Amino acid sequence: MRLQTRTRLIRLAVIAVTVPFLMLAESGKASEQVPAKKVFGGIELPSRAAPAPYGFYSKGCISGAVALPTDGPTWQAMRLSRNRRWGHPQMISLLEQLAHDASEVGWPGLLVGDVSQPRGGPMMNGHASHQIGLDADIWLTPMPDRRLSAEEREDLPFTSMLRKDKFLTVDSRLWTPSHARLIMLAASYPQVERVFVNPAIKKKLCDTWTGDRSLLGKVRPIYGHDAHFHVRIKCPVGSSGCKSQAAPPPGDGCDKSLAWWFTSEPWAKPKTDPKKPAPKPREIGVADLPKSCVAVLNAPSVANESEVTLGGDATPVTAYAAAQPAAAPAAADPIDVTLKDIPIPLPRPSDR
Repeated sequence: MRLQTRTRLIRLAVIAVTVPFLMLAESGKASEQVPAKKVFGGIELPSRAAPAPYGFYSKGCISGAVALPTDGPTWQAMRLSRNRRWGHPQMISLLEQLAHDASEVGWPGLLVGDVSQPRGGPMMNGHASHQIGLDADIWLTPMPDRRLSAEEREDLPFTSMLRKDKFLTVDSRLWTPSHARLIMLAASYPQVERVFVNPAIKKKLCDTWTGDRSLLGKVRPIYGHDAHFHVRIKCPVGSSGCKSQAAPPPGDGCDKSLAWWFTSEPWAKPKTDPKKPAPKPREIGVADLPKSCVAVLNAPSVANESEVTLGGDATPVTAYAAAQPAAAPAAADPIDVTLKDIPIPLPRPSDR
């Protein structure tokens, strides 16, 4: 409780400092003065509006987000002090559906990590994406047969599925067929665009999966993601302000694109000129986001969290609603992660 109170006070302080600059951002003059991550990270509740994502997964916001309940029959939300249980209703529905179906593949329940902030947007730490309420992290640790306390949810360490003594190798003492079935179950839903995993986990699936291998194409290798996997859904139909990601390449992805991750190139330190210090990255401002995000920030809040949580006064988020057909994919976008945002598996290979 003390941790949550301290986190709330920090958010209120951030709001007091940054909100006076929001109207300047509308004219495009405040991208330097208003770091978007501080503004969005300081808001506790979503806007009272129809659900709508704006922008791309790594550059946007969301109006009308709803919350995943902290506890469900087959899930528990983790790291509650972060206040990142918010998402588009279709994302929350997908999580509930996956949690319900997980028992059919031998998984006792989900530990759900970050989804998005109440109004999306950039975060103070941890992610480059998760900005429009259509991404969610799921731990590769099964839910225990008891309810975790708030303190346990803050302090429970991540468990990597990789061996510490061998580069990019899944630890057979930790990995089980149920891990594979859970990831492939997530990839099986038509609204899921991608499932991000560590390259070693992708290779393990390529080597061992005997089910529908066409779904493997949705499972994409990326840095980190050795203790959790990341589910991304498509832009909901009718969300004209949402920018879709291009569909994954054809095939199962068990090809040269995967082999590249097992070379030294992805892990090599960037070459720098010692005579020229690296320029300090410019903070992304509110004005750098889609223009609709200023309106999202200035919109009135819902009265309280329960109003937009399953079982509250609003229309319940149902895990059993029919999936919406996907919007047409747009042109390819750059990958939405950076080395500084996501932990890199160690040890790295030696230079060759």
